[in-house]
Amino acid sequence: MTEAQSESFPEIRESVRRLCAEFPGPYWQALDRERAYPTEFVQALTREGFLSVLIPEEYGGSGLGLGAATAILEEIHRSGCNGGACHAQMYTMGTILRHGSPEQKAKYLPAIAKGELRLQAFGVTEPTSGTDTTRLRTFARREGDHYVVNGQKVWISRAEHSDLMVLLCRTTAREDAAKPTDGMSVLIVEMNEAKGNGLTIRPIRTMLNHATTELFFDDMKVPVENLIGKEGQGFKYIIDGMNAERVLIAAECIGDGRFFIDRASAYARDRSVFGRAIGENQGVQFPIARAYVQVSAAALMVDKAAALFDAGLPCGSEANMSKMLASEASWFAADTCIQTHGGFGFAEEYDIERKFRETRLYQVAPISTNLILSHVGTHVLGMPKSF
Repeated sequence: MTEAQSESFPEIRESVRRLCAEFPGPYWQALDRERAYPTEFVQALTREGFLSVLIPEEYGGSGLGLGAATAILEEIHRSGCNGGACHAQMYTMGTILRHGSPEQKAKYLPAIAKGELRLQAFGVTEPTSGTDTTRLRTFARREGDHYVVNGQKVWISRAEHSDLMVLLCRTTAREDAAKPTDGMSVLIVEMNEAKGNGLTIRPIRTMLNHATTELFFDDMKVPVENLIGKEGQGFKYIIDGMNAERVLIAAECIGDGRFFIDRASAYARDRSVFGRAIGENQGVQFPIARAYVQVSAAALMVDKAAALFDAGLPCGSEANMSKMLASEASWFAADTCIQTHGGFGFAEEYDIERKFRETRLYQVAPISTNLILSHVGTHVLGMPKSF
């Protein structure tokens, strides 16, 4: 760690590093081969209180802010581990903590903090709408004391390993709403009750071990008491979760970027070809240095976005920009690391090819780079919408 890399929450970071040291590369390599869920890793994070960092102390959590959560996820990824199996348990807090009822918080948060319940599924994206969230079609029809849900979701990670899901659906058709963002509602789905009772989960095999699934709802019933906030106002509730998600994903990218820089610079110092360390060659050294500069700059935007979120201030643009900058910086660092290692970068035992695949995701999810540029162009710079 250099002077340029000043760290917030140093004690938390050191604790995360110690925990991650118990889950070295071979643990993740085995999981990757089998596309298996890192149960032991998630249990260890839960036991140490890292997954309940955003939950208030009165409900059994640490009561810290998003800044602490970014430190945790950054260190997980810098250590060569992966937070994908558990990060949703942090960012869904943005919706439940800010907009859930006292009864909902009392019912779910203590059990989540203890690890008795997993809240790791975020049901938003659909096959026909993608990131055009206002056009989602999953519909919840009120019938007495239940909503009856029909529709489909895709790219919903960890649905098979979660006890609860935060689900965004329409309760008023788009054409009947005053504006496109109206008429959507957020429901808390108890997954174990729903499976086989209107909920079907189909795994989707992808290039990385992310436990991604497609969901089908056929007359799935959800109690009205599981509605978060007011019916029809769910879009603004889910945005808090999305902003938190983008900041936390950005922090993971910072961790990935620093993982790649650490590995590349060490290899460049130690690897000797043609009688000299390859790091003496500017063609090797300068890309690694550039990766360091880019990751360091992106980290500052992540810190800014997290600080705004924790202060309760508007942070949508900063959350988007931090995610874009961090994902692009981590991808450049990943490519540089592969190039530095040459053929060894493709070997499973070095962990670089696994992390290379993992960090590529974040220029696409949870929001693509082009959508971020569109947001900045229209909402920040005041230009007309491009779509």
